[in-house]
Amino acid sequence: MTLPIVAGFHPDPSICRVGDAYYLANSSFEYVPGVPIRRSTDLVSWELLGHALTRPDQLPPSDGAANTGVYAPTLRHHDGRFHLVTTDILEAHRGHLIVTAEDPAGPWSGPVHVGGTTGIDPDLCWDDAGVCHLTWASFAPELPGIASVPIDPATGAMLGEPRLLWNGTGLAAPEGPHLYRVGGWWYLLLAEGGTERGHAVTIARARTLAGPFEPAPGNPILSHRSTTHPVQNTGHGDLVECADGSWAMVYLGVRPRGKTPQFHVNGRETFLAGVDWVDGWPVVAEDRFPIEPADHSFTDGFATAALHPRWVAPGVGPETFTRWAGPGELVLTKGRALLTRALDEQWTAVAHLDVSRGTAKFLVRIDDRHWYGLTADGATVTATLAIGPARHPVTTVAAGALVSLRIRALRPPVSGPFNEAAEPDLLELSVLRDDGRARVLGSFDGRYLSTEVAAGFTGRMIGVEVLDGTATLREFGYLTGR
Repeated sequence: MTLPIVAGFHPDPSICRVGDAYYLANSSFEYVPGVPIRRSTDLVSWELLGHALTRPDQLPPSDGAANTGVYAPTLRHHDGRFHLVTTDILEAHRGHLIVTAEDPAGPWSGPVHVGGTTGIDPDLCWDDAGVCHLTWASFAPELPGIASVPIDPATGAMLGEPRLLWNGTGLAAPEGPHLYRVGGWWYLLLAEGGTERGHAVTIARARTLAGPFEPAPGNPILSHRSTTHPVQNTGHGDLVECADGSWAMVYLGVRPRGKTPQFHVNGRETFLAGVDWVDGWPVVAEDRFPIEPADHSFTDGFATAALHPRWVAPGVGPETFTRWAGPGELVLTKGRALLTRALDEQWTAVAHLDVSRGTAKFLVRIDDRHWYGLTADGATVTATLAIGPARHPVTTVAAGALVSLRIRALRPPVSGPFNEAAEPDLLELSVLRDDGRARVLGSFDGRYLSTEVAAGFTGRMIGVEVLDGTATLREFGYLTGR
């Protein structure tokens, strides 16, 4: 598998099936609304339905600091309702939160917190008697590792004392637990090795939750560590039984590029593999599902007041700083950036802006300290690079109040004695003239907008941020490829 089923910053996938349809949730970190929910009937093509956490009572507003917010969710369907459990890391002292819905497109309920469950990566599983079990990677000093406790998911009350299950094979950072009841066994799937190049999926089983859990003889059942595979950091899997009785697994991975240590720029993406059960253990078949290159192109003319769910913002919902004034008139005020995910290795994005009443920036970013952008103030456009503490205006050109700004992610040229590219891509910043020709303000090394440089858990986002007054976003276009 070399292509994702859900491209761009969509880590920590969790999957469930209802009838012939599959539903997928991903973590969203600082971006609001939180936890995108998708639907598919073939496991390969996915439709974005919306988000599970859309209201302040579910996800309290924050300053949108990098790598805060919503960590890994688990999505399950039980007794006619969808259940989603996750962690708001800024509210971790309240315990993991559970929301439910009859329709995964929403509305989702208010949150129920499970107090006393400090940690990340919660999971829900029901036993044969219908009792719900919460399992998570516990950070409590008195309970270090993969913990589980029976709960009432309607109230968050614990129905017993938490216990440790199995802390993995000895690799770093055992996390991402998922429990399954299959063939009279309890199976515990884990992510181990850290979510970087050493990432792996491991599994163990036991006859009862009291254990002991027996590790699979073939652990890890999935890892690309220490290989030259173009997809790396593979881990954090979730299993699903398909409608025909076969099995599959979704997992995260990255597509690093450039010279060693290589750089991944679009974040951790969601991949798909088949699963066979051999002698009571899952065996991963990575190439079972053929994935074709996808065209993620779209044009948003903001024809109605309802924003497409692709649009998010750090720490608060986009509705808090945007106002629809009519077709092609999305008015943004100063505060946060309106953003959408970069989905491809090469892409072009164009924003048509009216800055007659303010100053706005069209940017591609990893976080608020790592971004490249074009700032328009009604008289000029300035290309600026922000790399950690260094913020450098590169070029300024004259421009009016109505501007069309373009950012492209381009394949870098090869050079040197080994005929290789050092950087993952080049990011080109341009102003488009009225005749459509581009005035290029510069092309810049993309490695500085990568996770390997910026650190953290997210990926590149593209959008508009108002710096002063207001600006009107008339149209936004994204094109897969150059």
